[in-house]
Amino acid sequence: MDAAARVSNRLERIALLEHGPAGRPVLLDELRQLVGEAEEWARTEADPSGVASVEKLREGVEGMR
Repeated sequence: MDAAARVSNRLERIALLEHGPAGRPVLLDELRQLVGEAEEWARTEADPSGVASVEKLREGVEGMR
């Protein structure tokens, strides 16, 4: 599975968790995993705007502690 597909799949899982009974720790774990997958995708694509977006995502997730 390529990086873009992993990000897409993770986003789908997160959307399902948001509307289900999952607790905050489960959702936060999924978001942290998304950050790593998004970083891989941005590096693979060598996209500066993607890298910047991932950094904003990381900051947002870290602020959820």
